[in-house]
Amino acid sequence: MTESYDPTPNHQSPGEDVFVFPASFAQQRLWFIEQFLPGSAAYTIPRAIHLTGPLDPTILEQALNVVVERHEVLRTTFISLQGEPHQVVKPSLRLEIPVVDLRSFAPEEREAEAQRLIAEEAGKPFDLSTGPLIRASLLRLADQEHILLLTMHHIISDGWSMGILIRELGMAAEALNAGRSIQLPPLPIQYADYAEWQREWLQGELLEQQLNYWREQLRDAPALLELPTDHPRPAVQTMRGATLVHELPSELLLKLHALSKAENATLFMTLLAAFQTLLHRYSGQDDILVGTPVAGRTRAELEGLIGFFVNTLVMRAQFYDNPSFRTLLSRVRETALGAFAHQDLPFEKLVEELKPERSTSHSPLFQVMFALQNAPDSPLQGSGQVGGLRIRPLHVPAAIAKFDLTLELTEVEHGLVAAFEYNADLFDAETIARLARHFQILLEAVVAQPDLPVGRLPLLGDNERRRLLDEWNATTTTYPRASTIHQLFEAQAGLLPDAVAVSFLGSQLTYRELNERANRLAHHLRSLGVGPGVYVGVCLERSLDLVVALLGILKAGGAYAPLEPDYPRERLAFMFEDIRPAVLIAQQRLLDTLPYQQPHIICLDGETDLLADYPETTPSAGAAADSPAYIMYTSGSTGQPKGIIIPHRAVVRLVKETNYAHFGPDEVFLQLAPIAFDASTLEIWGPLLNGGRLAIAPAPAALAGGARAPAGG
Repeated sequence: MTESYDPTPNHQSPGEDVFVFPASFAQQRLWFIEQFLPGSAAYTIPRAIHLTGPLDPTILEQALNVVVERHEVLRTTFISLQGEPHQVVKPSLRLEIPVVDLRSFAPEEREAEAQRLIAEEAGKPFDLSTGPLIRASLLRLADQEHILLLTMHHIISDGWSMGILIRELGMAAEALNAGRSIQLPPLPIQYADYAEWQREWLQGELLEQQLNYWREQLRDAPALLELPTDHPRPAVQTMRGATLVHELPSELLLKLHALSKAENATLFMTLLAAFQTLLHRYSGQDDILVGTPVAGRTRAELEGLIGFFVNTLVMRAQFYDNPSFRTLLSRVRETALGAFAHQDLPFEKLVEELKPERSTSHSPLFQVMFALQNAPDSPLQGSGQVGGLRIRPLHVPAAIAKFDLTLELTEVEHGLVAAFEYNADLFDAETIARLARHFQILLEAVVAQPDLPVGRLPLLGDNERRRLLDEWNATTTTYPRASTIHQLFEAQAGLLPDAVAVSFLGSQLTYRELNERANRLAHHLRSLGVGPGVYVGVCLERSLDLVVALLGILKAGGAYAPLEPDYPRERLAFMFEDIRPAVLIAQQRLLDTLPYQQPHIICLDGETDLLADYPETTPSAGAAADSPAYIMYTSGSTGQPKGIIIPHRAVVRLVKETNYAHFGPDEVFLQLAPIAFDASTLEIWGPLLNGGRLAIAPAPAALAGGARAPAGG
């Protein structure tokens, strides 16, 4: 804020008991969100503080009410006037601090009950219209051990304000305990005065100047950061959250400080650049937008005031040229300085003016938040003394996530504490834990090699790299590499001769019957010159004969070429010309639809007597494991169809060492896919080479994909 600030209150009173003011821009946004999500705890700010030492709950309650009397915003509720939210300030409010005595619990039960109560308190919503929008309670663990629970709605508070509340509460309690007068510095203004002034100040040329900067900064920005998620994004944004805490060592923090100093940057800028790099690497996107909160207290009068001042800035980084990290940091520095110089425009006003594409599935402008906590002298940042008590902040489990992902970093004595708050409907905990490890590895690489292009900075640790490159690539198996499809079938026929091999519309063949019929066909095909490298066209409707034909061709040493009867005539003509089959196995009634060029023709529905003249013994081996088993054609959607030749060994590898399905004598596998579709390979040969039963689905159920039926189905 560059213009003079007039702290003179301009209260509007509709009566003797309350004063009404317009809401600030930030309050207005939260009020509208509350109308869409009534009863939600999404915007509560819960804190749990462990207190050790002599404590008088009555004194603590008196001290809290001193602070409530001092800050009008703590006595504020909200009403709607002509559809717009307004603050209603009560002249007085007295809060009580109920005490929950847990001393009767056993130690381990006491801890569990305390954690339950902390989580329960954090999940309680507020009513903006009735208030109060602050509450407190005290858990008594022992005579000189307590947990103070303080919760405020975000519409009257922010993280900085929580620090003010705790500090002033301690000062007031200490004075009351000692019987002294409470010496707190006077407040030059109240939050309602600030909100009123903000609306008067931010308009005209100043507003347009701020808007012009952000319009240019966010021109053509992507609407969504598409991180790889574990679950599909819901159509309506959810806020079911969880938090994972990851600690970064002090040695790394010292190196980050040194790099920041060398590059004339702040720690915030260095960590932001690294986090944006991580998001770039995870998403594959070259244009990354991240939100970051700023305190919004740009004048001295605001520093000691409780209220909702925090603003959100959008930080944009681009990776199109794969810059070095040093170069990226320089860019992030300039972006951050420009954003901080234009931070007076409330995020709510920015969204209102830019009118970005809105979606119920995600937040506008950005979906990932980054924050480095540095509230001055905040008693919430670590252990310390307040009002004669030793205090220690406790972790409050987050059940809410306002964004897809939020990284909040806090600098402590032993390093950096990174809290990853994430939407649990998008990400699993394991994924976020892996992301946290990758962030630490990236930071270690950044301080070691800042001139390395960001696309080459490592993310994987030694164990993960070994797992990905070595363990997961250790795919050597002991499947029968030298065997052919028909040899493995013959082995099953010897083991299970009377077991049903294939069934169709109430008819079936045992392994012995299927083997003998295929042997007769194989001898016939041998007499027509079929052997290794020779293709046999197959144009048959779904039937037992179809399986006999495929197996007979393989036993003869040839390879089958599926020809679907309903293919366009032009495609069939091309395939005939490309394959030049020596023999065509078809049904009599389909011959008129085929553009064949005088190969030998076998009509299985009319040559039963002919095949009966051939022996049912197994013919001598003709094909080897590397011989072609079949040829299938691509769709031709990108040009001429291409024939793909599949050897026996590939099929054997698929069905003898597969993770797709379990095959065995007790399994029945439904064959759905057309034989010209490669999914039929697993469906047909999976059960037949493992002693299972193949059930052929009748037309018109020829759908892509397979499904295993239960035994006996």
